[in-house]
Amino acid sequence: MCGIAGILTIDRYQDNLQTIIQGMQAAIRHRGPDDLGIYIAQEKQAALAHTRLAILDLSFAGHQPMSTPDGRYWIVFNGEIYNFEKIRQDLITQGEQFQSQTDTEVILKLYQRVGTDCVRYFRGMFAFAIWDDLEKTCFLARDPLGIKPLYYWQSGSTLVFASEIKSILASRLPTINWSVEGLYGYLISGSVPEPHTLIAGIYCLNAGNYLYWQAGKIHQQQYWQIDFTPEAISAAEANEKIRNALVDSIQHHFVSDVPVGIFLSGGIDSSSVLALARQTQKGKLRTYSIAFEENEWNEGEIAQKIADLFDTEHTEYKITAPLGRALLPQFLQSIDQPSIDGFNSFCVSQVAHQDGTKVVLSGLGGDELFGGYKSFQQIPRMVHWGQQLQKIQPITGVLGNGLASWGKSPQQKRLGDFLQQKPTTTSAYGSYRGIFSYKEANTIIQYYLKDSLSNSTIANLNWESCIFTNRSNYTNIPSLEDEVSLLELSCYMRNQLLRDSDVMSMAWGLELRVPLVDRVLLETIASIPSSIRLESKKKSLIQSVPELPTWLINLPKRGFSFPFQKWIDQDWHDYFKVPPLAQEVDMRLWYRRWSLAILDYWWQKINQ
Repeated sequence: MCGIAGILTIDRYQDNLQTIIQGMQAAIRHRGPDDLGIYIAQEKQAALAHTRLAILDLSFAGHQPMSTPDGRYWIVFNGEIYNFEKIRQDLITQGEQFQSQTDTEVILKLYQRVGTDCVRYFRGMFAFAIWDDLEKTCFLARDPLGIKPLYYWQSGSTLVFASEIKSILASRLPTINWSVEGLYGYLISGSVPEPHTLIAGIYCLNAGNYLYWQAGKIHQQQYWQIDFTPEAISAAEANEKIRNALVDSIQHHFVSDVPVGIFLSGGIDSSSVLALARQTQKGKLRTYSIAFEENEWNEGEIAQKIADLFDTEHTEYKITAPLGRALLPQFLQSIDQPSIDGFNSFCVSQVAHQDGTKVVLSGLGGDELFGGYKSFQQIPRMVHWGQQLQKIQPITGVLGNGLASWGKSPQQKRLGDFLQQKPTTTSAYGSYRGIFSYKEANTIIQYYLKDSLSNSTIANLNWESCIFTNRSNYTNIPSLEDEVSLLELSCYMRNQLLRDSDVMSMAWGLELRVPLVDRVLLETIASIPSSIRLESKKKSLIQSVPELPTWLINLPKRGFSFPFQKWIDQDWHDYFKVPPLAQEVDMRLWYRRWSLAILDYWWQKINQ
């Protein structure tokens, strides 16, 4: 895992390229503590920077930026290609020669042979840029499921890109202004929805997309999307298919030249990863978990029992309110974009880092793939209910407006928003997953942007346009449950869980891998009908991993979280003071106070 940054330009900033790219590299130094590298093209149309966390081929042969022997192609790469050895062998049989044992060189050599189609061959998580010094072009790509981030800013013929927004800002080229769409999406959902960021003009490259830069112009292309077309299959056949796909993914995610640990929360997903890892890996396994003094939040004992069952070297870190408070300043400095999540990943990553581990596996993605959230039952019900209420318009619209304006709880206000829209899966998802209602979000936006926001701009803001911008790319989704799975994968998981996991693990120089968020795994099981794959309580996953103990399966589901409401009301109160908006917006719930406090800290930091 690494950090990448770069500048592509025709006739601007060329005299300052060295200074600019060094500043960008310094901003992502934490992502790659093992090595540094910079390349500046002879004609100064490109500058590439890299910070390396050495996982494969720990020698200097893995140094980046890396070039082909003739010096034509140069690459900076962040991520891991788990099938690189097979691709490498195929290229060798075609006469290709290699100077290293890295996946980076495999990407470079495959691009040299097949061009932009190379992304269709890769299994893994990646964001990379390849500069062609002969044609003066650059190819930038992001993995299909958006595990690795890639941000960019364009002005005229100049394109600036990086693994983190802070690196782009370190170039001192963009002007820092709010993105209205990004801010609205953040307030509605608790994270900034791609391709938006909170800064106008800076964008996140969509998952499964690539950019091609030539002569100052960019072309964007989607190369992958999910296909849920169902096949005829029995439940027993489906379970075998899921089992084989899971084992295959776990095996691939252990490709490493350094030891690999596992985050263990005590839930079904991380326990499944551990159970299958124990089936496929010989020798020592290290696991890491977090525990609390508060019994209602503490899953430490469960994680310890699972670790004992599968014979791991287990490390538990008990976090108290004072300990958590002491970590807050460093956590706030690590934020690249605010969200209502991330602190848990920050804390458990610290545990693994302090134990000397450089790579860990996480169970992230199981709920989205196997129907683990209540949203898989609640949202279809909301859609059916909304469709029935549509028959008594305009009464439904009046009721919705009343709830949105005078509802007593945040949930009632968001329900009011839903009743005023078409009863689609996306609108129901927005209401169910929401943080602030439409009117509340507009009130907050006006507070931040003051007089610079017109009423027409506010009127054009809505959930579907800001939160799920690529919805039109997906057609013929066979069931409402499949639509919920798509939304959870594309919104909550990608914009919040994956993004926070990347930034907070990299803050500790740690590579976090997600074997349940795997292109081949998803392509394999997506054809299993939702009636089987998304059966409630993750039945299909549980039946595919019979190693899981019955006592664990029978435990009630609890999301991995912290006792934030208690801590924010008491020990952390000075960090999360009630904002002046409290008279207009209900700020009693912890995640609402958290979202605005983190937003304020972040905004002050980037404007320093």
